[in-house]
Amino acid sequence: MKTVLITGANKGIGREVAGQLARKGFHVFVAARNPDAGRKAADEIAKQSGKATFIEVDVTDNASVKAAAREFSKIADHLDVLVNNAGIMMDGDDAILEVSDNIFRRTIETNVLGALRATRAFTPLLVKSKAPRVINVSSSGGQLTGGADGWSPAYCISKTALNGVTSQLAAALPKFAVNSVCPGWVRTDMGGRNATRSLEEGADTIVWLASEAPQGLTGKFLRDRKEIPW
Repeated sequence: MKTVLITGANKGIGREVAGQLARKGFHVFVAARNPDAGRKAADEIAKQSGKATFIEVDVTDNASVKAAAREFSKIADHLDVLVNNAGIMMDGDDAILEVSDNIFRRTIETNVLGALRATRAFTPLLVKSKAPRVINVSSSGGQLTGGADGWSPAYCISKTALNGVTSQLAAALPKFAVNSVCPGWVRTDMGGRNATRSLEEGADTIVWLASEAPQGLTGKFLRDRKEIPW
């Protein structure tokens, strides 16, 4: 059975990806900081569509990430897919000349270093897969092409940096498929009710990369299953 671990999988896009991959026959590891919400999501997925296990992890805490990898290794001997989905957009992240150092640090800590920490900790399990894959959930707000449009600068810059992490990991892990994904503006707690995309639409490319995309597709930034400019 293929295995996938998804950070921030208790709600939103992560929860949708987890449910879809469970229906495709994956053993889904629902990784979340909140134990109650994470266990509830894993239980719901297991009842509805397949095999799901909760793993507690706070991606801002290196010890927590390492502990999650140890916990995972007690249950499964390899990891096929890691989806770095956990991310934050903070109140007060409104203007580049006004955003506080604290907001900037916390956003980078979660959105960039969190993904790198998780990848670093789970690489020993990923290398045991026949086709290891790492998927970083990014945003078109991180694109340098075309210039910034001024919204949530700390968040957008964190996604630019996350794309840099993707590029570096793809070079460092040549047998892996490592890619960034822009899910689009999705109706989640972060995206809000006015967002133009459903959870299913937001999850589609992530699920495709996890399950069907060619293993040779790596070091790319994708939306709607197609490469987009960095």
